[in-house]
Amino acid sequence: MIDNEPNIQFSTTNTAVLITNLGTPDAPTTPALRRYLKEFLSDPRVVEKPRWLWWLVLNGVILNIRPSRSAEAYQTVWTEEGSPLLTYTVAQKEKLKQRLQVKYGQELVVDFAMRYGNPSIASTFQRFEENGIERVIVLPLYPQYSGSTSGSTFDAVSAVLQKSRKVPSLHFISEYHEEPAYIEAMALRIEEYWKENGRAELLLFSFHGIPKSYVDKGDPYQKQCLRSAELLAARLGVRECDYRVTFQSRFGPEEWLKPYTDETLKALPGEGFKHVQVFCPGFSADCLETIEEIGEENREYFMESGGETYAYIPALNDSDAHIEAMMQLIERAL
Repeated sequence: MIDNEPNIQFSTTNTAVLITNLGTPDAPTTPALRRYLKEFLSDPRVVEKPRWLWWLVLNGVILNIRPSRSAEAYQTVWTEEGSPLLTYTVAQKEKLKQRLQVKYGQELVVDFAMRYGNPSIASTFQRFEENGIERVIVLPLYPQYSGSTSGSTFDAVSAVLQKSRKVPSLHFISEYHEEPAYIEAMALRIEEYWKENGRAELLLFSFHGIPKSYVDKGDPYQKQCLRSAELLAARLGVRECDYRVTFQSRFGPEEWLKPYTDETLKALPGEGFKHVQVFCPGFSADCLETIEEIGEENREYFMESGGETYAYIPALNDSDAHIEAMMQLIERAL
């Protein structure tokens, strides 16, 4: 069953906390990217096209072209520890585990899984079942809800539990876009950056995009992104004219949420903005889309269009304030 009562007190024995994120390929190679992209792009929550038509496009075109290109991009951000997203997620899990177990006892299990790739949600829940876990709190690290992210994660959890003989109690945290501790963590991150580097003329909040049609059908993602940006700007004391909200990472010919990040950055110097800082409120950890796409690719667009200074402000990653925000979300479920 799904437990939506946040104030129920219970023993942490046989209880697990699971944080999840999107996922990452196992290696920055074409075969690894092909496996990862096939799983990711086969998800009907991610691509809402007729299955037979999309199967032909995916297997006949995309998986024959995109994996090699994506592998080249991943190679630019890969470290000795692996992909940045995996590295930061492990660090988040370890810090969260340390704090939760100090407060609630070593018997409380804290783990992580990826929606696509490894470690999978299925393998993690199998381990929970083998260890007698009877209650699971799932926190997908997507502050703003979308069916293509949090909704898809719920689908994956549900698919696993449908095959379980003994279904554990489940508390699923679907979004936290207005959570005060989350807003505060972002504000502190930006203020720390400003203290060391100064402020730019314009602060750009770049969120991951989704097709516009998803919002037209009722997905609350765009509204929640705008609300998070509004709250963050208010906390920072940034005037409406001194920040903008954009959407990045569009894929395919379909219209996605606008304004687009890349097109905005190309146009800003012509509007008189020569000094820009970019922060990505929807990304809980730095990854390919922040390090390479925002930190490098979009920097080039801006500078080649006449910009003078450009900076990417790192994601929350495993900062203490971010772990505190996670703690508060989880403690309401304990």
